[in-house]
Amino acid sequence: MKIIVPMAGRGSRLRPHSLTTPKPLIPIANKPIVHRLVTDIARILNEPITEIAFILGDPAFFGDQVVKSLEELAKGLGAKASIYRQLQPLGTGHAIMCAEPSLDGPAVVAYADTLIRADFELDPAADAVIWTKQVDQPEAYGVVKLNDKHEITELVEKPQEFVSDQAVIGIYYFKQISNLKKQLQHVIDNNIIHGGEYQINDGIKGMMKAGNIFKTGTVDEWMDCGNKNVAIDTNTRIMKFMEQDGSDELDTTATLENSKIIQPCVIADNVILRNSTIGPHVSIGAGSVIENCTIKDSLIQTNSHIKNAQLDQAMIGNHVKYDGDFTHISIGDYTTME
Repeated sequence: MKIIVPMAGRGSRLRPHSLTTPKPLIPIANKPIVHRLVTDIARILNEPITEIAFILGDPAFFGDQVVKSLEELAKGLGAKASIYRQLQPLGTGHAIMCAEPSLDGPAVVAYADTLIRADFELDPAADAVIWTKQVDQPEAYGVVKLNDKHEITELVEKPQEFVSDQAVIGIYYFKQISNLKKQLQHVIDNNIIHGGEYQINDGIKGMMKAGNIFKTGTVDEWMDCGNKNVAIDTNTRIMKFMEQDGSDELDTTATLENSKIIQPCVIADNVILRNSTIGPHVSIGAGSVIENCTIKDSLIQTNSHIKNAQLDQAMIGNHVKYDGDFTHISIGDYTTME
Protein backbone atom coordinates (compact mmCIF):
# COMPACT_ATOMS: atom_id res chain seq x y z
CA MET A 1 0.00 0.00 0.00
CA LYS A 2 1.13 3.53 -0.83
CA ILE A 3 0.10 6.87 0.63
CA ILE A 4 0.13 9.92 -1.66
CA VAL A 5 0.23 13.24 0.22
CA PRO A 6 -0.24 16.47 -1.79
CA MET A 7 0.97 19.28 0.49
CA ALA A 8 2.31 22.05 -1.75
CA GLY A 9 -0.12 24.78 -0.63
CA ARG A 10 1.10 27.77 1.38
CA GLY A 11 -1.73 27.71 3.95
CA SER A 12 -2.64 31.39 3.62
CA ARG A 13 -5.57 31.13 6.05
CA LEU A 14 -3.18 30.11 8.84
CA ARG A 15 -0.90 33.13 8.52
CA PRO A 16 1.24 34.37 10.25
CA HIS A 17 2.13 30.84 11.38
CA SER A 18 2.38 29.46 7.85
CA LEU A 19 4.62 32.29 6.66
CA THR A 20 7.72 30.51 7.96
CA THR A 21 6.50 26.92 8.48
CA PRO A 22 4.55 24.93 5.86
CA LYS A 23 1.07 24.36 7.23
CA PRO A 24 1.32 20.54 7.21
CA LEU A 25 4.34 20.81 9.52
CA ILE A 26 2.70 23.08 12.09
CA PRO A 27 2.37 21.05 15.29
CA ILE A 28 -0.90 19.89 16.76
CA ALA A 29 -0.29 18.58 20.29
CA ASN A 30 3.44 18.93 19.54
CA LYS A 31 3.40 16.70 16.45
CA PRO A 32 3.20 18.06 12.87
CA ILE A 33 -0.21 17.80 11.20
CA VAL A 34 1.08 15.61 8.37
CA HIS A 35 2.82 13.26 10.83
CA ARG A 36 -0.42 12.72 12.75
CA LEU A 37 -2.45 12.29 9.56
CA VAL A 38 -0.16 9.75 7.91
CA THR A 39 0.30 7.78 11.14
CA ASP A 40 -3.48 7.58 11.67
CA ILE A 41 -4.06 6.46 8.07
CA ALA A 42 -1.43 3.74 8.43
CA ARG A 43 -3.14 2.54 11.62
CA ILE A 44 -6.56 2.41 9.94
CA LEU A 45 -5.25 0.53 6.90
CA ASN A 46 -3.58 -2.03 9.16
CA GLU A 47 -1.30 -3.31 6.41
CA PRO A 48 2.31 -2.60 5.42
CA ILE A 49 2.99 0.79 3.86
CA THR A 50 5.65 0.44 1.15
CA GLU A 51 5.93 4.05 -0.01
CA ILE A 52 4.80 7.51 0.99
CA ALA A 53 4.92 10.07 -1.82
CA PHE A 54 4.95 13.70 -0.68
CA ILE A 55 4.15 16.44 -3.20
CA LEU A 56 5.81 19.64 -2.00
CA GLY A 57 5.93 23.19 -3.29
CA ASP A 58 8.85 25.52 -3.99
CA PRO A 59 12.15 24.22 -2.51
CA ALA A 60 12.82 27.72 -1.20
CA PHE A 61 9.94 27.18 1.26
CA PHE A 62 9.72 23.39 1.43
CA GLY A 63 13.47 22.99 1.93
CA ASP A 64 15.92 20.38 3.16
CA GLN A 65 14.61 20.37 6.76
CA VAL A 66 11.09 19.66 5.50
CA VAL A 67 12.34 16.81 3.32
CA LYS A 68 14.35 15.35 6.20
CA SER A 69 11.30 15.44 8.49
CA LEU A 70 9.17 13.63 5.91
CA GLU A 71 11.84 11.03 5.20
CA GLU A 72 12.03 10.29 8.92
CA LEU A 73 8.24 10.00 9.08
CA ALA A 74 8.20 7.44 6.26
CA LYS A 75 11.12 5.50 7.73
CA GLY A 76 9.32 5.28 11.07
CA LEU A 77 6.44 3.54 9.28
CA GLY A 78 8.77 1.16 7.43
CA ALA A 79 8.15 2.90 4.10
CA LYS A 80 10.17 4.53 1.36
CA ALA A 81 9.78 8.31 1.04
CA SER A 82 9.41 9.79 -2.45
CA ILE A 83 9.61 13.56 -2.84
CA TYR A 84 7.93 15.38 -5.74
CA ARG A 85 7.36 19.06 -6.47
CA GLN A 86 4.30 20.99 -7.61
CA LEU A 87 5.80 24.33 -8.63
CA GLN A 88 2.58 25.88 -9.91
CA PRO A 89 -0.75 25.92 -8.02
CA LEU A 90 -2.74 24.15 -10.71
CA GLY A 91 -5.13 22.18 -8.51
CA THR A 92 -5.68 18.96 -6.63
CA GLY A 93 -5.62 16.73 -9.72
CA HIS A 94 -2.45 18.34 -11.03
CA ALA A 95 -0.78 17.84 -7.63
CA ILE A 96 -1.41 14.10 -7.77
CA MET A 97 -0.04 13.88 -11.31
CA CYS A 98 3.20 15.49 -10.11
CA ALA A 99 3.81 12.12 -8.40
CA GLU A 100 3.17 10.21 -11.65
CA PRO A 101 6.04 7.68 -11.19
CA SER A 102 4.45 6.50 -7.92
CA LEU A 103 0.90 6.14 -9.26
CA ASP A 104 0.54 2.38 -9.51
CA GLY A 105 -0.90 -0.30 -7.26
CA PRO A 106 -3.19 0.27 -4.26
CA ALA A 107 -2.88 3.71 -2.70
CA VAL A 108 -4.50 6.24 -0.41
CA VAL A 109 -4.50 9.91 -1.41
CA ALA A 110 -4.69 12.25 1.59
CA TYR A 111 -4.55 16.04 1.48
CA ALA A 112 -2.56 17.22 4.48
CA ASP A 113 -4.82 19.85 6.01
CA THR A 114 -7.14 17.82 8.24
CA LEU A 115 -6.92 15.23 11.00
CA ILE A 116 -9.23 12.29 11.55
CA ARG A 117 -10.28 9.54 13.90
CA ALA A 118 -11.73 6.44 12.32
CA ASP A 119 -11.97 2.69 12.64
CA PHE A 120 -13.28 0.86 9.57
CA GLU A 121 -12.21 -1.75 7.03
CA LEU A 122 -11.92 -1.00 3.32
CA ASP A 123 -14.68 -2.67 1.32
CA PRO A 124 -13.01 -5.37 -0.84
CA ALA A 125 -15.81 -5.06 -3.42
CA ALA A 126 -14.96 -1.42 -4.10
CA ASP A 127 -12.57 -0.17 -6.77
CA ALA A 128 -12.22 2.98 -4.72
CA VAL A 129 -13.34 4.45 -1.40
CA ILE A 130 -14.05 8.09 -0.66
CA TRP A 131 -13.73 8.86 3.03
CA THR A 132 -16.63 10.91 4.36
CA LYS A 133 -18.01 12.42 7.56
CA GLN A 134 -21.68 12.79 8.44
CA VAL A 135 -22.41 16.52 8.81
CA ASP A 136 -25.34 18.61 10.03
CA GLN A 137 -25.23 21.19 7.21
CA PRO A 138 -24.43 19.29 4.00
CA GLU A 139 -25.23 22.34 1.89
CA ALA A 140 -21.91 23.82 3.08
CA TYR A 141 -19.81 20.89 1.79
CA GLY A 142 -19.09 18.69 -1.17
CA VAL A 143 -21.12 15.51 -0.61
CA VAL A 144 -21.55 12.09 -2.20
CA LYS A 145 -24.76 10.81 -3.78
CA LEU A 146 -25.49 7.12 -3.12
CA ASN A 147 -27.65 4.51 -4.85
CA ASP A 148 -29.60 1.74 -3.11
CA LYS A 149 -26.44 -0.42 -3.07
CA HIS A 150 -24.64 2.29 -1.09
CA GLU A 151 -22.39 2.95 -4.06
CA ILE A 152 -21.32 6.49 -4.85
CA THR A 153 -22.87 7.64 -8.11
CA GLU A 154 -22.10 11.33 -8.05
CA LEU A 155 -20.09 14.08 -6.31
CA VAL A 156 -22.17 17.19 -5.60
CA GLU A 157 -20.62 20.48 -4.45
CA LYS A 158 -22.66 22.43 -1.85
CA PRO A 159 -26.08 21.09 -2.84
CA GLN A 160 -29.01 23.47 -2.39
CA GLU A 161 -31.40 20.51 -2.13
CA PHE A 162 -30.65 17.49 0.07
CA VAL A 163 -28.48 14.85 -1.63
CA SER A 164 -26.87 13.19 1.40
CA ASP A 165 -25.24 14.20 4.68
CA GLN A 166 -21.91 12.47 3.84
CA ALA A 167 -19.29 15.18 3.24
CA VAL A 168 -16.08 14.46 1.34
CA ILE A 169 -13.08 15.07 3.64
CA GLY A 170 -10.19 14.83 1.16
CA ILE A 171 -8.96 11.26 1.71
CA TYR A 172 -9.40 8.56 -0.95
CA TYR A 173 -8.47 4.91 -1.45
CA PHE A 174 -7.87 3.41 -4.91
CA LYS A 175 -7.47 -0.32 -5.38
CA GLN A 176 -5.46 0.55 -8.51
CA ILE A 177 -4.41 4.20 -8.55
CA SER A 178 -3.25 3.90 -12.17
CA ASN A 179 -6.98 4.12 -13.05
CA LEU A 180 -7.08 7.57 -11.47
CA LYS A 181 -3.83 8.50 -13.21
CA LYS A 182 -5.35 7.59 -16.59
CA GLN A 183 -8.40 9.75 -15.98
CA LEU A 184 -6.39 12.70 -14.63
CA GLN A 185 -4.14 12.54 -17.68
CA HIS A 186 -7.30 12.81 -19.79
CA VAL A 187 -8.36 15.83 -17.71
CA ILE A 188 -5.03 17.57 -18.30
CA ASP A 189 -4.75 16.62 -21.98
CA ASN A 190 -8.22 17.98 -22.63
CA ASN A 191 -7.77 21.04 -20.42
CA ILE A 192 -10.78 20.22 -18.26
CA ILE A 193 -10.65 23.02 -15.69
CA HIS A 194 -12.90 24.03 -12.81
CA GLY A 195 -12.12 27.06 -10.70
CA GLY A 196 -9.06 27.68 -12.86
CA GLU A 197 -7.49 24.36 -11.81
CA TYR A 198 -7.32 20.64 -12.61
CA GLN A 199 -9.43 18.89 -10.00
CA ILE A 200 -9.27 15.36 -8.57
CA ASN A 201 -13.08 15.23 -8.80
CA ASP A 202 -12.94 15.26 -12.59
CA GLY A 203 -10.62 12.25 -12.52
CA ILE A 204 -12.97 10.47 -10.11
CA LYS A 205 -15.98 11.24 -12.32
CA GLY A 206 -14.06 9.73 -15.24
CA MET A 207 -13.48 6.56 -13.21
CA MET A 208 -17.18 6.35 -12.35
CA LYS A 209 -18.11 6.78 -16.01
CA ALA A 210 -15.70 3.94 -16.84
CA GLY A 211 -17.59 1.65 -14.44
CA ASN A 212 -15.41 1.75 -11.34
CA ILE A 213 -17.32 1.10 -8.11
CA PHE A 214 -16.93 3.73 -5.37
CA LYS A 215 -17.98 3.18 -1.75
CA THR A 216 -17.78 5.35 1.36
CA GLY A 217 -15.57 4.95 4.40
CA THR A 218 -17.05 7.03 7.21
CA VAL A 219 -14.76 8.63 9.78
CA ASP A 220 -15.81 9.34 13.36
CA GLU A 221 -14.03 12.69 13.64
CA TRP A 222 -12.89 15.18 11.01
CA MET A 223 -10.81 18.06 12.34
CA ASP A 224 -9.71 21.07 10.34
CA CYS A 225 -6.44 22.97 10.81
CA GLY A 226 -7.11 25.71 8.27
CA ASN A 227 -7.00 28.82 10.48
CA LYS A 228 -5.96 29.84 13.97
CA ASN A 229 -9.31 29.24 15.68
CA VAL A 230 -9.98 25.80 14.23
CA ALA A 231 -6.33 24.78 14.73
CA ILE A 232 -6.63 25.56 18.45
CA ASP A 233 -9.93 23.67 18.59
CA THR A 234 -8.28 20.67 16.88
CA ASN A 235 -5.34 20.93 19.29
CA THR A 236 -7.82 20.70 22.18
CA ARG A 237 -9.79 17.82 20.67
CA ILE A 238 -6.68 15.78 19.93
CA MET A 239 -5.56 16.08 23.56
CA LYS A 240 -8.98 14.96 24.76
CA PHE A 241 -8.70 11.88 22.54
CA MET A 242 -5.18 11.25 23.82
CA GLU A 243 -6.48 11.37 27.38
CA GLN A 244 -9.25 8.90 26.52
CA ASP A 245 -6.70 6.60 24.90
CA GLY A 246 -4.25 6.81 27.82
CA SER A 247 -1.54 8.15 25.50
CA ASP A 248 1.96 8.44 26.91
CA GLU A 249 2.33 11.67 24.87
CA LEU A 250 0.67 13.40 27.83
CA ASP A 251 3.59 12.45 30.09
CA THR A 252 6.26 15.10 30.61
CA THR A 253 9.41 15.70 32.63
CA ALA A 254 9.22 19.46 32.17
CA THR A 255 10.79 21.54 34.95
CA LEU A 256 8.08 22.85 37.29
CA GLU A 257 8.96 25.69 39.64
CA ASN A 258 5.95 26.60 41.80
CA SER A 259 3.73 25.57 38.89
CA LYS A 260 1.01 23.06 38.08
CA ILE A 261 -0.30 21.31 34.99
CA ILE A 262 -4.00 20.62 34.55
CA GLN A 263 -4.29 17.66 32.17
CA PRO A 264 -4.67 16.95 29.36
CA CYS A 265 -1.63 18.87 28.10
CA VAL A 266 1.26 17.97 25.80
CA ILE A 267 4.42 19.64 27.09
CA ALA A 268 7.89 18.88 25.77
CA ASP A 269 10.33 17.49 28.31
CA ASN A 270 12.75 20.42 28.26
CA VAL A 271 10.15 23.12 28.90
CA ILE A 272 10.48 25.28 32.04
CA LEU A 273 7.36 26.41 33.91
CA ARG A 274 7.76 29.06 36.62
CA ASN A 275 4.94 30.37 38.84
CA SER A 276 2.39 29.27 36.27
CA THR A 277 -0.78 27.24 35.86
CA ILE A 278 -0.96 25.42 32.54
CA GLY A 279 -4.01 23.64 31.16
CA PRO A 280 -6.20 22.09 30.32
CA HIS A 281 -5.61 21.58 26.59
CA VAL A 282 -2.27 23.32 26.18
CA SER A 283 0.62 22.16 24.00
CA ILE A 284 4.09 23.66 24.51
CA GLY A 285 7.03 22.91 22.22
CA ALA A 286 10.63 22.14 23.15
CA GLY A 287 12.86 24.81 24.63
CA SER A 288 10.07 27.15 25.73
CA VAL A 289 9.98 28.98 29.07
CA ILE A 290 6.70 30.04 30.68
CA GLU A 291 6.77 32.48 33.63
CA ASN A 292 3.98 33.98 35.75
CA CYS A 293 1.27 32.77 33.39
CA THR A 294 -2.11 31.15 33.38
CA ILE A 295 -2.69 29.41 30.06
CA LYS A 296 -5.49 27.17 28.80
CA ASP A 297 -6.75 25.92 25.42
CA SER A 298 -3.66 27.21 23.62
CA LEU A 299 -0.88 26.13 21.26
CA ILE A 300 2.70 27.32 21.85
CA GLN A 301 5.52 26.16 19.61
CA THR A 302 9.26 25.83 20.28
CA ASN A 303 11.87 28.06 21.94
CA SER A 304 9.43 30.75 23.00
CA HIS A 305 9.54 32.79 26.22
CA ILE A 306 6.14 33.76 27.57
CA LYS A 307 5.70 35.73 30.78
CA ASN A 308 3.06 37.70 32.70
CA ALA A 309 0.27 36.41 30.47
CA GLN A 310 -3.29 35.21 30.89
CA LEU A 311 -3.85 33.22 27.71
CA ASP A 312 -6.91 31.44 26.36
CA GLN A 313 -7.39 30.33 22.75
CA ALA A 314 -3.89 31.57 21.91
CA MET A 315 -1.57 30.36 19.15
CA ILE A 316 2.11 31.29 19.44
CA GLY A 317 4.87 30.36 17.01
CA ASN A 318 8.55 29.52 17.39
CA HIS A 319 11.20 31.79 18.97
CA VAL A 320 8.60 34.28 20.28
CA LYS A 321 9.16 36.65 23.20
CA TYR A 322 5.89 37.83 24.69
CA ASP A 323 5.23 39.92 27.81
CA GLY A 324 1.76 41.36 27.92
CA ASP A 325 -1.88 41.06 28.88
CA PHE A 326 -3.74 40.29 25.67
CA THR A 327 -5.68 37.02 25.97
CA HIS A 328 -6.77 35.81 22.53
CA ILE A 329 -3.58 36.20 20.53
CA SER A 330 -2.05 34.79 17.35
CA ILE A 331 1.70 35.51 17.09
CA GLY A 332 3.99 34.24 14.32
CA ASP A 333 7.60 33.09 14.51
CA TYR A 334 10.44 35.34 15.71
CA THR A 335 8.09 37.99 17.10
CA THR A 336 9.05 40.08 20.17
CA MET A 337 6.36 41.86 22.22
CA GLU A 338 7.80 43.13 25.49
